[in-house]
Order: sequence, then structure tokens, then C-alpha cells
Amino acid sequence: MERASEVATTGEAKAVGAAAIGPCAAIPAEHMAFIREVLDRVGDKWSLLLIAVLEPGPLRYTDLQRQVPGISQRMLTLTLRQLQQDGLISRTAYAEVPPRVEYTLTPLGRGLHEIATSLVGWAAAHHDEIRENRARTTSAQPSTTARARATGDRHRR
Repeated sequence: MERASEVATTGEAKAVGAAAIGPCAAIPAEHMAFIREVLDRVGDKWSLLLIAVLEPGPLRYTDLQRQVPGISQRMLTLTLRQLQQDGLISRTAYAEVPPRVEYTLTPLGRGLHEIATSLVGWAAAHHDEIRENRARTTSAQPSTTARARATGDRHRR
């Protein structure tokens, strides 16, 4: 609690609410929108997977597409462009015939690699458990149609 009051008095951060605690408390309110945007970018499934597979070294576009099953050409191109824009990967084009382009993690991107591989590993390790929980939750809930009928019936009465 001492740190929170320290932050409030020094003006280091403008906490939302009087008793803000946790990791967001020390972040200036004017930075939160940008931080959410960055988290959206690096936390999406394709970005995490690309960051995870780029760690060993430079890869070509087709190698990336092979190593990240299910990614479309459009999503691969878009995600690579966004990661490059944020400085997490670099793109090197070689003046050869045929042209060769390689992608690699920048030092900033390498800082995310351990986090990305940890998240991917966690998801893989808990795949069955999460799938079972989803199935249990889905089967326990009434269908959307049944809920709509029930809601509609209530409104008609």
C-alpha cells in the first residue's frame, strides 16, 4: 500500500480509482490505451507462434508458413508486417534471382521469445484439460435457441 500512495504523490502514475493495485497501478493512465494495443498485437495467436518459431534464426516466408500450420498467406503477410512495424522482427531482402527474403527476430523480439514459447507450451500441455472444461461448460448450458425462446417468451407475457 505504501508504494501505491508513493505513486499517487509523486505523479508517477495516475491510477484509476482510489485503491488501484496490481500491475496496472504503476502505469500512467495516458499509456494504457497504447499498452492494450501492444498486448493485442503481441498476444494474438499468430504473433506468438511466429515469435516462437523465429528464435533459432532467419526463416524465409515459405518456411514460416510450413512451421505455423493453419496460417493463411494473408494472415502471415499481415502479421509479419505488423511485427516488423513494431520492431519485433526484421525483414531482409536479398538481390538474387529468384529474390530471397528472410525474417528474423530483433533484440526486442528476442525478449518476447521466452514468454511466447512459455504460453504456447502451456496451451499445449493443458490442451486436453481445457477442451474437457469447454465441453462440460457447453453441455451444461442451455442452447442459444432455447435461451432466445425463453427470453422471447418472457417478453411476450
